[in-house]
Amino acid sequence: MNKRLGRRLWPSVGLFFALLAAFAVAAILFEYYLLAVIEFVVIALVLVLYIINRNYRRQELQRYIHKSLENITAADGSQPPFPMVTIRLEDNVIVYANDEFTHLTGYRDFMKDRMVSEVLPGFSTDWMAEGKTQYPYDVKLQRRRYRVYGTTIFANDPKATRLGVLYLTDLTELYQVRDEYIRSRPIVSIILVDNYEELTKNLSEGAISGLHAKINDVITEWTSQYGGLLRRLEKNRFLLIFEKRDLKHMIDNKFSLLEQVHEITSPSGLPASISFGLGVDAESYEEGYEFAALSIEMALSRGGDQAVVKDWLNFNFYGGRNKEADHRSKVRSRITAGSLMELIGQSSQVFIMGHKNADLDAVGAAVGVRCLCRKKGKEAHIVLDMEENAAARLIEQLVEVPEYQNAFISAQEALVRCDNRSLLVVVDTNRPDQVESKHLLEAITSVCVIDHHRRAADYITPVVVNLHEPYASSASELVTELMQYAVEKKDVLPIEAKSLMAGIFLDTKSFNVRTGERTFEAAAYLRQLGADTVEVKKLLQNDFQDTMAKYQIIKSARLYRQEIAIAALNAGTSRALAAQAADELLNISGISASFVLYPDEDRVFISARSIGEANVQMILEPLGGGGNTATAGAQLKDTTVKDALDALVQSIDKYYDDDKGETAV
Repeated sequence: MNKRLGRRLWPSVGLFFALLAAFAVAAILFEYYLLAVIEFVVIALVLVLYIINRNYRRQELQRYIHKSLENITAADGSQPPFPMVTIRLEDNVIVYANDEFTHLTGYRDFMKDRMVSEVLPGFSTDWMAEGKTQYPYDVKLQRRRYRVYGTTIFANDPKATRLGVLYLTDLTELYQVRDEYIRSRPIVSIILVDNYEELTKNLSEGAISGLHAKINDVITEWTSQYGGLLRRLEKNRFLLIFEKRDLKHMIDNKFSLLEQVHEITSPSGLPASISFGLGVDAESYEEGYEFAALSIEMALSRGGDQAVVKDWLNFNFYGGRNKEADHRSKVRSRITAGSLMELIGQSSQVFIMGHKNADLDAVGAAVGVRCLCRKKGKEAHIVLDMEENAAARLIEQLVEVPEYQNAFISAQEALVRCDNRSLLVVVDTNRPDQVESKHLLEAITSVCVIDHHRRAADYITPVVVNLHEPYASSASELVTELMQYAVEKKDVLPIEAKSLMAGIFLDTKSFNVRTGERTFEAAAYLRQLGADTVEVKKLLQNDFQDTMAKYQIIKSARLYRQEIAIAALNAGTSRALAAQAADELLNISGISASFVLYPDEDRVFISARSIGEANVQMILEPLGGGGNTATAGAQLKDTTVKDALDALVQSIDKYYDDDKGETAV
């Protein structure tokens, strides 16, 4: 820019000749005719010498350029068939351009020098100074796209002008073919009626056939607009193959098939729901089908009634805002119990681990798994941070029992003890970043997962046994069901039954939320084993100071969107108090969801609860959180409470502003 400005401020040769002519004219006006004649003669001589010298210099420059460009001329000596231009690298001024470049850009070889950026707007030659041979961006001219290559010409004389040669390659057709290839890439997808068993339960063959026909009509009508291939694989599973160009339209319409299927109901009034799994950017049809199957598995583990898109890197979720319906089967619990007991028997030792800052549900589930290990006569250790946890009272009572005096160990000690035949059972979480020790998770190859949270995109894999039920109230409920098939009542200690009951109490808020028939069956079983609900209630009590702190959090809450309570704390608090405050806020009339934010060193924690239509898990998922529809949490690293609050508000707005509550995560 400075060089360009300098040229504009520097007087041109034409101005010099104009001034000389002005002096000659002035001499005539003042009747100095002899002086005027002499001046005109001098002007003519100078002009002739200038033209001769200019032409000579141009010829020399042209010979230098042509000699430098001999290696890129055609075999018959003609000019290259592609646009080409030569510039001085010192100031980016054009010194030569072939006919193709002139025709493409409208450039003409005028006396006035022109910079290449004037002919190609926005063009820069910084990349040539860095030693690169290709311009990092495409150049668009006359609705066509060109890729620019360049080379630097060095003369033998170091004082000579350094030139750069640019040549443009027309890649418009190539880009069109590439774009069409991308748009026409096949996407393999699976459509699964995820509550098929419930829809057809106790129906006659005629009623089942009628239900099949309705489902077929809705799915066929919806898929026909995309011109894909639809085939029925099983009674409740369809295969759909379509082109990638239609995927954006599906996303823009938020996979409207999810809602259209709800219009189909069974005679008992149960609406149908589907899970839609899509495999994108696969290298083959087989890999695309594998991606689609993984997407279906992910959708079911998150409660169904949603679309999941799987590519090479991650999952994207659409829908899934509705509360989960319980589709669990006791058969699966019985089979899982047998598989887990077999693995325990084959292992050298068992390590049980929950999430960081373990709560009553994580500890209760771990205690239940340890009971299973004791039944098989295997040594089992619960990996736990004795300083950082939310179940201190329960742990104090457990260590007083002889069977649990050496049960709790640190992650470092577990790493020292584990071997290649060790078994790791992860409870109450399915995310590798949230476990008590990620190093232990990576060190042990045989891993089992027992969890009730909706599966996140970064779930633990691979696993040997996976009991993942987002419909369950708690991990303690799932472990209790396993115990019913694996141990006898006499094998369970009263403190173990109490621990499992405490976990269920915590996650159901004393049986007020996320409770189903199976929850009460598990509680009744634990009650028979000696779990005292009064003693369990004492484990959930707070002291006076904590109670006052909890109500201070509630007092600081503010109302948002008329039904959401948000408390943003500038000072730290405990995770348990934040969770209790979020629960307490739901007791206020008109509040359907609550969020409590608090700092902890360089992180900000968010505890969320819901008793309405809001799915707090999907609100926090874009922030890296997880959980389920009624209970969720998130940790935001390297941020402030204010920034975390702004991010939370944006996520809430996105959730509520999307039509029918459907969005991608």
